Amino acid sequence: MSSVQLTPGQARPGWAALLSAVAVLSTAFLLHRHLAALPGGRALALSLAFGLAFGWLLQRSRFCFYCVSRDFIEQRDARGLLGILAALAVGTLGYHAVFGAFLPEPAAGRLPPGAHIGPVSIVLVGASFTFGLGMALAGSCISAQLYRLGEGALTAPIALVGTVLGFVLGLKAWNGLYLGHIQEAPVLWLPHHLGYEGSLGVQLLGLGALGWLLWSLHRKPPAPTDVHPRWWRRRWAPHVGGILIGGLGVLAFLRVSPLGVTSELGSVARTLADHQGWLPSRLEGLDTFKGCVTTIKETLWSNNGSLVVGLVLGAFIAALLAGDFKPRWPTLPEAVRNFAGGVLMGLGSMLALGCTVGTLLSGIMAAAVSGWVFLVCAGLGLWLGWWLRRQPWRG
Repeated sequence: MSSVQLTPGQARPGWAALLSAVAVLSTAFLLHRHLAALPGGRALALSLAFGLAFGWLLQRSRFCFYCVSRDFIEQRDARGLLGILAALAVGTLGYHAVFGAFLPEPAAGRLPPGAHIGPVSIVLVGASFTFGLGMALAGSCISAQLYRLGEGALTAPIALVGTVLGFVLGLKAWNGLYLGHIQEAPVLWLPHHLGYEGSLGVQLLGLGALGWLLWSLHRKPPAPTDVHPRWWRRRWAPHVGGILIGGLGVLAFLRVSPLGVTSELGSVARTLADHQGWLPSRLEGLDTFKGCVTTIKETLWSNNGSLVVGLVLGAFIAALLAGDFKPRWPTLPEAVRNFAGGVLMGLGSMLALGCTVGTLLSGIMAAAVSGWVFLVCAGLGLWLGWWLRRQPWRG
């Protein structure tokens, strides 16, 4: 009797990978029980569960804003960007349904509780551009750095340390920028001006137009060399990942808070900087905004911290089962580039009150103009960073 030989792309997960995945999942289960027993444990445990699902989805669908943008710039492969648009469309539908239930009339002066709707100012423009530039230099946005941490990417901790430093720089610059530009900046929410029906229609029309443009420019990529990967190794179609992430974003908003990954990093940075005496005694207006804002940490666990831990664990489990856990030491230039990119991302996300998840994804789902501004300006910064990485620098 002949035996079937599996190619590397078809090979089943080894026992070591399976046992490791079970161990990580068991750890997550025990952590879930521990969090549930703490004060506010229901939200903490839910956040961990949402993070596990988010990390799994990010890893399996390669939901990385820089990576899919690079695919389109270099190869005209629009599938990843269309997946992001799918997430935004699903999230827009879900968010507007939630808004209609909890805030029937979008009266001026009232905003849906917790939604990531930020001020629109020149600071947002510059911060978004800076974030996009840093994302390109580091090779991933912050959420992708976190899921790649679960894949064993040793550049990710370097970029995340840089991100914390960038947050400290943003906190030190906050008061001057707030008093000069942000304090009087409008907080623009489309339902205030268009109503829910108009806001929903404009957003879906805009997303549809972007989708049509991307599809018209799309070039079919060459067929993969591994034509029959097993289901546990196969990357999910970007639109499938996008639809599921959009649905997860709505569920997270309904049950705990909008998706975002920088609040905990920023809070760690703020707490460390405050203890070192690097910050002014008062950060003007910062705690009045919604979004991925920072706080002085007084407890070990927070909702956003639980989500981030869950994200890394979920990506770790997915990577182990798919054979994607492949640690590799970075070269010195890679380490420097990732650190510098992390600093720019931290600075940008601090001043923009979020990143590609909190301000762009959750913001656009919530019909916040700040989310659309972030999308455009971060995209321009990303393109510049991509161009800089392709230059034949010497010395």
